[in-house]
Amino acid sequence: MTGPLHVRGSVVVPEAELAWRFSRSSGPGGQGVNTTDSRVELSFDLAGTTALGPALKARALERLAARLVDGVITLAASEYRSQLRNREAARERLAALLREAIAPPPKRRRPTKPSKGAVERRLTAKKHRSDLKRLRRTED
Repeated sequence: MTGPLHVRGSVVVPEAELAWRFSRSSGPGGQGVNTTDSRVELSFDLAGTTALGPALKARALERLAARLVDGVITLAASEYRSQLRNREAARERLAALLREAIAPPPKRRRPTKPSKGAVERRLTAKKHRSDLKRLRRTED
């Protein structure tokens, strides 16, 4: 659970760049919910990280701009009763978020047009349908 955070391939965030905060969680937990600090907040300084190259960092900063506060991204996890499981959940969510943010942009769509044969078949079918409907009409 501890150690560097593997995002993808060669992108690894060192443990030292992750900041943890713990607090009491709402929700299930019985009497222990009032005494244990099971809620986890994981903060990662995206603007100051050394784990990402300049191109990946710029892409991540652009894509996550709405979620950043002073270049820092913060995730909270409190879905489990155990602090350890919440820490794991927060790490997994951060890795998934970073993986999505540094992914290369999708390839541009290459514009295509229908072949002459396809256009001809479509128009022939429309003409046939039109004739059928015209023949069905009652003449007044």
